[in-house]
Amino acid sequence: MGAMTEQTIALVTGANKGIGYEIAAGLGKLGWQVGVGARDDGRRAEAVAKLRAGGADAFGVPLDVTDEASVAAAAQQLEARAGRLDVLINNAGITGGPLQQPTAADLPTIRAVLETNVLGVISLTNAVLPLLRRSTSPRIVNMSSSVGSLTRQTDPEGQTGPISIAYSPSKSLLNAVTIQYVKELADTNILINAGCPGFVATDLNGFRGHRTPEQGAAIAIKLATLPDDGPTGGFFEDAGVVPW
Repeated sequence: MGAMTEQTIALVTGANKGIGYEIAAGLGKLGWQVGVGARDDGRRAEAVAKLRAGGADAFGVPLDVTDEASVAAAAQQLEARAGRLDVLINNAGITGGPLQQPTAADLPTIRAVLETNVLGVISLTNAVLPLLRRSTSPRIVNMSSSVGSLTRQTDPEGQTGPISIAYSPSKSLLNAVTIQYVKELADTNILINAGCPGFVATDLNGFRGHRTPEQGAAIAIKLATLPDDGPTGGFFEDAGVVPW
């Protein structure tokens, strides 16, 4: 076998900017082959060019996780490229905007957030699962948020950001979905975990966060590179375990 066949292959969704881009860059520095999943053709091409200029073995994957045809095409592209996938990082996400009082809920907005943050993760994970099963050390990392922690949300002393009828519950549901995958795939070698990047300054929050995208990417890179005896079914941030 040549070196290319042994190169770890990852797919990062929402990787054209912010945390997703830094996850791709970090994995590229490890010598991995990194698929840059993104909807926007121009931004994806720019991100791939920038990553490659920095020495990363990056390639573009046209991908809208809310579009079943796009998801299927991405899986086919990965199949044709290497016949397997080692690491899937479900990073793509949207907030639904700043005003999220439950009593003023806009149902189409909530549906859109769930389509991307939850249903898109299920759709893509299922599409590439046959490829992950062919890997010797497969990993799935779902980028969640501590605002999805019901334990923290219900703590009177907890700091979980503003009231949110779309974004926070979407991450709670993503956490619950993650647990169901862990249960079904318990007899496989696929390690599946959720990660919280912390409050990162990205366009997702109008750059109000206090952490850099590179800092936010660290937990995803850690969970993507877990040893074979590493944890599965956990929810982690840089400081350690996040309570569900």
